[in-house]
Amino acid sequence: MQKIDTTGLMAMRQDIIAQNNALQKASAAMGSGQAAAVQPGFGAAMTAAFNQINDVQHTAGDLTQDYTMGKTNDIAGVMMARQKSSLGFELTLQVRNKLLKAYQDIMSMPV
Repeated sequence: MQKIDTTGLMAMRQDIIAQNNALQKASAAMGSGQAAAVQPGFGAAMTAAFNQINDVQHTAGDLTQDYTMGKTNDIAGVMMARQKSSLGFELTLQVRNKLLKAYQDIMSMPV
């Protein structure tokens, strides 16, 4: 049985924790009346997230192709990459659905 490489998962976890800490600091600064440090806007954050998901999907595709062509025999790594890609796509789809629902709710509000 091969050992599963969790360095990528740990790096993603650390990124999430860092983003959470930055959001908490920004929230505390806004609550105390101080101007927050320059933070990227919503659009920039979404673009960065979509680019990261796109990179994960390309990596999964490349690993799948390498496995299919016999360049690697690490099926666990291929399946892990495909699962990350699947979760990223599902996350993107759910975010899109929530944003679309919020837009529809706002547009249906009486003026």
